[in-house]
Amino acid sequence: MVLSDDQLRNLAARMCDVPGVVGVVLGGSRGRGKHLPDSDTDLGLYYRPPLDVAALRSLARAVAGEGAQVTEPGEWGPWVDGGAWLRIAGAAVDWIYRDLDRVHAAWVDARSGRYRFHAQTGHPLGVPDFAYAGELALGVVLADPTVQLTRLQHATRQYPPALTDALVRGLWEATFILEVARKAVTRRDTVYVAGCLFRALGLCAHALHGHAGRWLVNEKGAIAAAARLPGAPADFAARAHGPLAQLGSSPEDLTAALDATAELVEDTVAACRAS
Repeated sequence: MVLSDDQLRNLAARMCDVPGVVGVVLGGSRGRGKHLPDSDTDLGLYYRPPLDVAALRSLARAVAGEGAQVTEPGEWGPWVDGGAWLRIAGAAVDWIYRDLDRVHAAWVDARSGRYRFHAQTGHPLGVPDFAYAGELALGVVLADPTVQLTRLQHATRQYPPALTDALVRGLWEATFILEVARKAVTRRDTVYVAGCLFRALGLCAHALHGHAGRWLVNEKGAIAAAARLPGAPADFAARAHGPLAQLGSSPEDLTAALDATAELVEDTVAACRAS
């Protein structure tokens, strides 16, 4: 069950009547046209403080029932800072807060080649701050009374060359962390090695997207998405998943996984330097 486009636009217009709400963007897989029948519908609620959470909660209860819960900003963490998980007319609809001033700041940083991964529940690699710009670039604006989101979206659809360079340069960390992981091999510390492998491969996925000038905003599916990019190393997805799928716990197994991943990192570096 999903809400129709008209239902989403009508809901977004009502959300924009809430003080503090600037606009609403359809994001996630549906915003990119890649959703499945059971996919949630993600609505990015772009706001400027103070957000009238009481009014937003009243709207949520009007459309999703009296049990609907809406958070205060910050309750979910620093980067996915709040919202609501709702069922509206039988459809799963998530409201996800985005502080518009922070989105602007992240875009300024991305244009200058500055980025960081930030700790956030549900994001084991961390939330890259440039994802704020990428979400807007890839989404569908449903309601934007002041046209602020539309103007910013137009700008973010031009991937910043400085961010490309920074993400490719960031591959040094992938090489470094694999060398650090080798110190855990004799201890048979499979969990630590697995964490290092995950981070190194995530950095490769981001570098390949940056090299291709494509926004990557979600860890889920990142490896498969990177493998589909032009210029990605041959068999990238299989080579990335393989070491983790067969990691084992013996020093020999762990060393083999690190060697295979180090080779893939080297091939990623070469691919990103190829053009």
